[in-house]
Amino acid sequence: MFWNEAALSTRTSSATGTLAPQRITLDAAYGPDVRQYEYRRAWVIVAAGEYDMGSTTPLREALHTAARQYPKVVLDASAVTFADSALLNLLILTHQTGSLRIVAPSKQVRRLFEISGVDSVMEIRQTIEEAAAS
Repeated sequence: MFWNEAALSTRTSSATGTLAPQRITLDAAYGPDVRQYEYRRAWVIVAAGEYDMGSTTPLREALHTAARQYPKVVLDASAVTFADSALLNLLILTHQTGSLRIVAPSKQVRRLFEISGVDSVMEIRQTIEEAAAS
């Protein structure tokens, strides 16, 4: 079992009867946080907090490793409170390396995607289950 798999709650999807991940709540008050787990042969990374040039290292390492080892990488960006071009660049590089899907980007991240045009390139999904299945 991966180190934070214990933190992942599962629930049964009424439509399919399969287990579906629930959102992991992270406390972004203490800076950026990255949690990871495997779900349906995809590697899921849950990011929270602020990401700029000085704080992307843990996320960069997680995305880099995942993109080389898994056919699908899912980034839950719903708890990202701030992102700048450093995060945008990291996501573009990861997308070029492998198959990256972004789940429920926060309002701030979605705006960054819209301004830069990345929203037309990245696969953006509403749920982790949807991203893993696509």
